[in-house]
Amino acid sequence: MSDEKNTTAAENEAAATEEKRETKEQVPVEAPNLEATKTKTDESLDLDEKEELSSNFSMDSGSEELPEEIKQKLEKNKQARAKKKLIKKRKKKSTLDSVKVGRAYINATYNNTMVSLTDNSGNVISWASAGVAGFKGAKKATPYAASIITKIACQKAKEEYGLEEVSVFVSGVGTGRESAIRSLNANGLNVTAIKDTTPVPHNGCRPKKPRRV
Repeated sequence: MSDEKNTTAAENEAAATEEKRETKEQVPVEAPNLEATKTKTDESLDLDEKEELSSNFSMDSGSEELPEEIKQKLEKNKQARAKKKLIKKRKKKSTLDSVKVGRAYINATYNNTMVSLTDNSGNVISWASAGVAGFKGAKKATPYAASIITKIACQKAKEEYGLEEVSVFVSGVGTGRESAIRSLNANGLNVTAIKDTTPVPHNGCRPKKPRRV
């Protein structure tokens, strides 16, 4: 009887262990499959969302750009400006094809120096100032700036109109008046006459009363 009890107990234990093994083997096999399906669905959803976001972003970036109508208008305006400039240049050249003898007006102030070259009737051929040459502040009134200004004006007048002789009219009491006249001669223009046209007061305005102390 004892042997039969032992065999039945051993069989029961074996059956229980087999059931436990089966359950252990089944649970981990089913769980990863569920997780894999979840991750796949999540990835597919993420891809769809990314595509939608990218499409929305592309639409937004396109909306920031200017529309074609405005671009066309801007281009037309640019072309019109370029045409106007060409017409003005042609008119000037047609009226003044070549000017061999002209005038040079030098305005030398305490803060700036300006040079303009004209024909005998007063039509401006070329001009230059210290600001055009790139000088700023106190450097605009220096004699070096005046020499560079006259060089720019002379080169333009020579190339476009063939200017050779000049009569100079100086106005102002600036430091660049003498250097401007010298640079006119140095840049290949014959200076035939120099006249000082600075305005001088001749008892026009009544002076102030003396200060009482």
